Amino acid sequence: MNTRITRMLGIRYPIIQGGMQWVGRAELAAAVSNAGGLGILTALTQPMPEALSDEIARCRSLTDQPFGVNLTILPTAKPPPYEAYLDAALAGGVRIFETAGNNPVAFIEKIKAHGGKIIHKCTAVRHALSAERKGVDAISIDGFECAGHPGEDGVGCLVLFAIAASKVKIPLIASGGVADGRTMAAALATGVEGVNMGTRFCVTVEAPIHDNIKQLLVDKTERDTALIFRTLHNTGRVLKTEVSEAVIAIENRPGGCEFKDIQHLVSGAKGREALESGDPSRGLVWAGQTVGLIDDIPTCEVLMQRMVRECRAQMMAGMAAFN
Repeated sequence: MNTRITRMLGIRYPIIQGGMQWVGRAELAAAVSNAGGLGILTALTQPMPEALSDEIARCRSLTDQPFGVNLTILPTAKPPPYEAYLDAALAGGVRIFETAGNNPVAFIEKIKAHGGKIIHKCTAVRHALSAERKGVDAISIDGFECAGHPGEDGVGCLVLFAIAASKVKIPLIASGGVADGRTMAAALATGVEGVNMGTRFCVTVEAPIHDNIKQLLVDKTERDTALIFRTLHNTGRVLKTEVSEAVIAIENRPGGCEFKDIQHLVSGAKGREALESGDPSRGLVWAGQTVGLIDDIPTCEVLMQRMVRECRAQMMAGMAAFN
């Protein structure tokens, strides 16, 4: 498959594994890259920049194909050493970066000086246009169905992808709502040139999470996700579990809530416990509405070959219907 995304990244198929906290590790990233897509290591999964250097080396020992690093930049009282993580990735030879959160203006010049490419994640067209003006190379645009933080506008994938494609000049990647060849074909039909998947790649053999969590995602339907942090204007989509229900109950208390009221339920450490122990009662499990499309746990190779085959067949069938 030949698009501006495949040419820019040096990959066979325009399929990108999104950066996911605790999940974007070497075994998954390498498997996606070996299967023809772009695997992504998540920088802040590693406790320090030196550990990221080790993870990059481990990934390079598992694949000779391109892979990238996700760096999510968030405003916090005690921010991690973002630039040190960036420096570790650059020193390790990484030249593809997925950025999210605050616009990475401070890092664009450094990445470009090393010949790197920047894919910036956005949840709104206005944000995508701003990132384009600031010099990123591609936009990953997140629709409301996605896992994680879909923004506050509530715009669904097909509408958001199509509007973005009509206004953004640099290559676009559809994020959210894609988990098989049919939804990939639908996304490409809106004018994007690649797709980004998180939830679907969590349910693969190589994903470094407990089999119980993978099976839980297989068993769930498109109605089994929940929106949290709505009252805090930082909406997040997660799997419906007793933890997410408890968060929503606290948010809906008379008088509302502050983040400190739910922090004990939603910390990243608790989410890691859930993924690694297989017990969803220990923390949040982030998932998009595409759980309704997932009914098996394939290898990344099997998944991607099937997706490409289905996507091509769907697009050919669509063209044939109008002949």
